[in-house]
Amino acid sequence: MSIIKKIGNFFAAETTEQSKTQPIDAEKLAAAALMVEVAMQDGDYDQDERNVIEGILINKLKLSSEDALELLAIAEDKQSQSIQILSFTKEIKNHFDDQGRAHIMEMLWGVVFADGEEDAYESNLMRRIAGLLYISDKESGEIRKKVMQENNLL
Repeated sequence: MSIIKKIGNFFAAETTEQSKTQPIDAEKLAAAALMVEVAMQDGDYDQDERNVIEGILINKLKLSSEDALELLAIAEDKQSQSIQILSFTKEIKNHFDDQGRAHIMEMLWGVVFADGEEDAYESNLMRRIAGLLYISDKESGEIRKKVMQENNLL
């Protein structure tokens, strides 16, 4: 079964035995959907941000280029359907430890800085996501600084 079918099955069923055995797939969709949500916060979701998300899906989540593009399309569709971030953050929170949640925050901050700047709406969303993932403001700030340094923004 392909990763995309597994993810589709995960969100088709509320809580099934299959979804409990596929947490990494849930993480990937939840992470991708949150990245799209973050990228859209400033009202300008452009190809640069889309490319950064695709790169993160390939490099950090170890997806093939084809699976990354397919997952990104699903995430964009979920975001356009006004799915609340709560369902995605809940999935991440329930399946991953502190280190896994911090890894997700690092990916999200990477999307924020895809265009080289941080918008006030993006900052607000990141603070809400951090709270929903039980990541302190201090830790989120440290992750933010790390990502800024990696992107030569400091």
